[in-house]
Amino acid sequence: MALSPTAAQRRIIDAADPATGRLRGTPAQLTALVKRGLAFRHPRPPHDHFLTPAGHRIREAADAPEAVAGPAEAPAAPDTGGVFAARVGGEEAAPGESGPARLREVRGAWQGLLELRRMTHPDGSTDRPCAWERSHLVRAAALALEAAGHRPAGPTGDDGYRVRATPQPEAVAVYEPDGGALRGCAATLERAGWQVGEHTEPRTRARYLLASPRKV
Repeated sequence: MALSPTAAQRRIIDAADPATGRLRGTPAQLTALVKRGLAFRHPRPPHDHFLTPAGHRIREAADAPEAVAGPAEAPAAPDTGGVFAARVGGEEAAPGESGPARLREVRGAWQGLLELRRMTHPDGSTDRPCAWERSHLVRAAALALEAAGHRPAGPTGDDGYRVRATPQPEAVAVYEPDGGALRGCAATLERAGWQVGEHTEPRTRARYLLASPRKV
C-alpha cells in the first residue's frame, strides 16, 4: 500500500509532468517516492522516474472524480488543479483555450502521452493506450480527440464532442450530434488505439460511440 508523502515529496509530485507523470528531483527524493509506492523507475535508459497510479491519485486529489454521466447529465468537472486538462466537452472554456497557444499545449500533451506509452510498454509501442490512460479514461479519450482537431461542445450544448464515463468497465461514451463528425471521432480514436463501436441511446435515440482502450 502506498504511504502518504511528506510535504517535500508532495511538491515533487505536484510538479510532475501533467501528461506523462515524469518526475524531477534528486536521486534520494525519487528513491523515497519509489519506496512509498508513489513512483517507479523506468527499466530502460535514461531510467527516468514516473508517478504510479497511487501517485497520480495524490496529485489529483483536489479534482472531482469522473462521474457516470449520460447525454442529459451535467458535464464532468473541469480540472481545477492549475495544470493542463483536455476538454471533455460541455465545460466553460477558459479565456484563450481556443487559440494557437491552446493548440500547442494540446499537441504537446499528446506527444508527451505517446512518449509515456513508449516508455511504459514493454515493447516500446505507441499504438495502444497505456496504464495512465486506462485509469483516466475520459481525459485520455478527450485528449486524443482534441489533439486531432475535433471541437469540444460548449456549455450551451452547441455542436461538438462530449466524452462521458459509463457504467461499463474501461469504456467511455462519446456524443456528437453531427453524424459525420461522430464518425470522424470514431476514426480518430481507432487510430489512437481504442476499440470503438457506434450505438443508439434507447431513450433519446441519439447515436453515440462506446470506446475502450485496445490491449493488444
